[in-house]
Amino acid sequence: MFQKRCSAVLVWACVVFCLSASVAWGFEGKVVGVSDGDTIKVLDHGKMVKIRIYGVDAPEKKQAFGVKAREFTQSLVAGKIVRVEPQDTDRYGRIVGMVYTLDGRCLNEEIVKAGFAWVYNQYCKQDFCPDWRSFQASAKAGRMGLWADPEPMAPWDYRRGGKKLVASKTAPAGTYSGNVKSGVFHAPGCKYHDCKNCTISFPNRNAAVQAGYRPCGLCNP
Repeated sequence: MFQKRCSAVLVWACVVFCLSASVAWGFEGKVVGVSDGDTIKVLDHGKMVKIRIYGVDAPEKKQAFGVKAREFTQSLVAGKIVRVEPQDTDRYGRIVGMVYTLDGRCLNEEIVKAGFAWVYNQYCKQDFCPDWRSFQASAKAGRMGLWADPEPMAPWDYRRGGKKLVASKTAPAGTYSGNVKSGVFHAPGCKYHDCKNCTISFPNRNAAVQAGYRPCGLCNP
């Protein structure tokens, strides 16, 4: 009986160790894709692995600044070798990890500093998370990245139903409108200003460009 109990304990210990090891190991690989501001694809021994960047939440692709956030992440790591240090796995089976460039920069931190993501307080529980919140506050004070918008919608609110609210509205007359599907923006008076997917408004041309939208070829705003 004692031997059986010991064997059971040993088996359980091995299971716990293996589960922990699957999260704790790190690896280096080439970034072969950037899905959005906080999700990248990395080759690990020839296998493509999706990495959800730990502790941050960037705007969704159809949100204002979603395109810009993706472009920023691309500018830092696309096609480059990075080191991934897994912290967890999410409900979609993706590795949630810290990502470092070979010159020592932390991608997670750089995104927050540049103003292209919120610190994801619900999940950011490490000792350095308060520092990240300070970086976020500095980016907000400097109106960097998405903080150029005086009332940006957090992506978790967007996913929880904010996108329905956005989709139910059209851009007010007198403002520039952005097509959340095509990423094109239109000037007031353009025939496409009130299109079905033109649900984001900008006070001026510069705001639309900063958010990552392209000018309409017809009205040439």
